[in-house]
Amino acid sequence: MHPYYYVQNDSGYRQNEQLVRNIRKAINGEYSAIQCYERLALMAPNAKEKKQIQEIRQDESKHFHQFMRIYTSLTGKQHSPKIVEGCPNQYRTGLEFAFQDEQETVDFYLGISEGSNDPIIKETFRRAAADEQNHAVWFLYFLTNQPSRYRVF
Repeated sequence: MHPYYYVQNDSGYRQNEQLVRNIRKAINGEYSAIQCYERLALMAPNAKEKKQIQEIRQDESKHFHQFMRIYTSLTGKQHSPKIVEGCPNQYRTGLEFAFQDEQETVDFYLGISEGSNDPIIKETFRRAAADEQNHAVWFLYFLTNQPSRYRVF
């Protein structure tokens, strides 16, 4: 069971610092993914993969902006995002990195969604988790359909 991110006190409900930290982490993760997927799209071996990675990057940008709005509404402040993850310089290792990162992010976002009693936060992070799962499937598809010259056995 996930703890609620809001606690009752004399002045009503206030956000829990854990929620703010998690949203800050989500913002930094999305910001890092946006930068990495830009590089990955440039390395893509064909137009189809490049286009799909650019679409994934657009989803990440949408999440980034949604999370920034939530963060600002909770704290009254803007967060200055930071790149928190490096991006591999080779296409295949970039795909592996992206697949793993997307899978881990699904669980993280579901935890935020399930732990919140705010309907906007719940739905925003639930929807973002579904998008991240879809992204992971695409990255796995690209990994399993690499020409043999890219495969490492």
